[in-house]
Amino acid sequence: MGDISNGNLDVVMNVNDGATKKCDDTSIDDHVPLLQKLVAEVVGTFYLIFAGCGSVVVNLNNDKVVTLPGISIVWGLVVMVLVYSIGHISGAHFNPAVTIAHTTTGRFPLKQVPAYIIAQVVGSTLASGALKLIFSGKENQFAGTLPAGSDLQAFVVEFIITFFLMFIISGVATDNRAIGELAGLAVGSTVILNVLFAGPITGASMNPARSLGPAIVHHKYRGIWIYIVSPILGALAGTWTYTFLRITNKPVRELTKSSSFLKGAGSKGAE
Repeated sequence: MGDISNGNLDVVMNVNDGATKKCDDTSIDDHVPLLQKLVAEVVGTFYLIFAGCGSVVVNLNNDKVVTLPGISIVWGLVVMVLVYSIGHISGAHFNPAVTIAHTTTGRFPLKQVPAYIIAQVVGSTLASGALKLIFSGKENQFAGTLPAGSDLQAFVVEFIITFFLMFIISGVATDNRAIGELAGLAVGSTVILNVLFAGPITGASMNPARSLGPAIVHHKYRGIWIYIVSPILGALAGTWTYTFLRITNKPVRELTKSSSFLKGAGSKGAE
């Protein structure tokens, strides 16, 4: 759900140019063909929705056996494993809001945005369709997102939780002062926290594709505009807030000295 491909592992960048830096050394690996990136986004989004929404369906069909904490953990863990498994291929976006936010800061090529969004929505729709086929009849449950209260309440909550999700993504995945090896853990943990408290209020979407897939399959579009507009605005606010915070006058060499505790441990061991 963030641009985790090379992030802060071995990219050397001038953070003074954060907001205007083009997609050369800070974006996903341009040597990966676009088709491979799109397939990775489809597969990744499919697994994200299949596991996350699947936990919701199983919970509804089995006397709430999974529970809210269980559902939260499923969403967070699937994000984490996907970041580590295919982040180096596509950037592990799985979320149109993340893709758009990265584009506005020059970390993702504009020309690839439509294809990425289509791939993400296709993956979500296929996963939702698969769940509907597997859990048919009485077990067929809508695992989409609907406001529990007013539209305004849902809009504000979605904005805030997506803001912090994108803020964390920007911090751990695009700033080489952070510990890049923990990007998946940090992003997955943020998802767990957001779902824990926002799930009962809005469904804790944070992702237009997550809401669109089930809505398309089940033909339930009530409040869908909230889950498209609010996460995008929240992601934009989150990434630009971090972009402001990352500006520094320190030289690049000083910034990259301690970017990874794993590298530090490895160098000490070699000595």
